[in-house]
Amino acid sequence: MSYTATDLAGLLCVGAQGCHSDEAAVGLLVEHDTWLHRSDFIRTCVTVETDLFTDEDEVAAFVDWSAAVRVLDAGGLPCSTSEAAVLRIAAGLAGVPVNLRAMLGGLDVRNVQLVAEAVMHANGTPATARTEKGGSRG
Repeated sequence: MSYTATDLAGLLCVGAQGCHSDEAAVGLLVEHDTWLHRSDFIRTCVTVETDLFTDEDEVAAFVDWSAAVRVLDAGGLPCSTSEAAVLRIAAGLAGVPVNLRAMLGGLDVRNVQLVAEAVMHANGTPATARTEKGGSRG
């Protein structure tokens, strides 16, 4: 079955549910709005599972983050530097070792904001605290 980017976003959110870091990684991909539109990424890095549930209407999807970085490194996912950085950072949030220092330098303001939001989500920072201006310094 073929899924739209919107369908996959929802299914990935189901698969990541309950783990802040996985939710953050998926959320970064969804908000970045590039990778879920790419058939090469979906074909090589995303699995849709239906047999995990007792109700056949329930479906979830998962990103193989290690495979995503391997395929990216091998040149199998041609993309811009910032697109690669966002994918690597998402993989890092999901537990794949990445060089964050090398990834952040090429990101524009929008993508840095997306990464910052994802990092705060991975930390378990409540959404209300993430939207407050100024916040407390610690």
